[in-house]
Amino acid sequence: EFLVGSIDESGYIRRSLPDIMDDLAFTQNIYTTEDEIEKVLKIVHQLDPAGVGARNLQECLSIQLHRKEKKPAIELAIDIIDNAFESFTKKHYKKLLQKFDITEQQLKDAIEEIERLNPKPGGSYSGNNRMVEHVVPDFAIKIVDGELELTLNGRNAPELHVSREYNNMLKGYKESKDKSKSQKDAVMFIKQKLDAAKWFIDAIKQRQQTLFVTMSAIMHYQKEYFLTGDERKLRPMILKDIADEIDMDVSTVSRVANSKYVDTPYGTKLIKEFFSESMTNDQGEEVSTREIKKILETVIEEENKKKPLTDDALAKILKEKGYPIARRTVAKYREQLDIPVARLRKKI
Repeated sequence: EFLVGSIDESGYIRRSLPDIMDDLAFTQNIYTTEDEIEKVLKIVHQLDPAGVGARNLQECLSIQLHRKEKKPAIELAIDIIDNAFESFTKKHYKKLLQKFDITEQQLKDAIEEIERLNPKPGGSYSGNNRMVEHVVPDFAIKIVDGELELTLNGRNAPELHVSREYNNMLKGYKESKDKSKSQKDAVMFIKQKLDAAKWFIDAIKQRQQTLFVTMSAIMHYQKEYFLTGDERKLRPMILKDIADEIDMDVSTVSRVANSKYVDTPYGTKLIKEFFSESMTNDQGEEVSTREIKKILETVIEEENKKKPLTDDALAKILKEKGYPIARRTVAKYREQLDIPVARLRKKI
């Protein structure tokens, strides 16, 4: 029961056996050995979903494979996971072919079996308890008769007004002829509260105006993109460009960009995504780094997965397309796009 209670939301037991042994002694008054815990853990490994209670990914995959009906591809997959896990994770396929003396097709079949396994056996259970966070866009951009139309979402900034009752009370106190000290204090109190409320409403209106002006400037700056949805049409744009345009501080634009969303004909986007650095292509034009990343992504998608392109090769292709960037810059963009190195993109 203690081991089952130690399983995390992904389905793993991440704590070491000596730690669990100490916990059992201190909290449950159960004195046992690591070997005994290991034996009981094997029983936990027989529970569903397959792979639950594993201490690491290798053990999790091995448990699942041992549960499957034995056939050559499964037996080879077990052998690979149990005895050559590091070579498998690093995609050293040549080493695997030599070590197990197998054909490429046999290795491919075994890898397909491994790819069908669930690396997070607890995920389907823990996911039910999680709250799904819905983004409510702060702005909406529509195309009406070929022109862009911007609106501010009223849900995020409701219409505010001062209660009429307070105004009437103040008026009543002012009009009464015999004013006691307590009435005068009440008048001062109500007046202060009304002034504070009016200031607050003005501040909200000012904020809405700032938001609208900022987003409007971004929309017009990236007009080509918003009309087409083509990311290659995104112009290089930094916070200072918009700050200069609307004559406000860079920090104001930064706050809008980092936390606000806009509903566009191409989906809901974080405003920060429209900002990018610039670089000069071989024709001397300023282009957005977003454009280069998009082309890089497309090139990697279309590469031969048996021989993925190295960063050097990618830099060469981008240069041929008119974007002279260094290999280390390609590596930086690739990492920002969350794309692994060539060796880890390899497929057999």
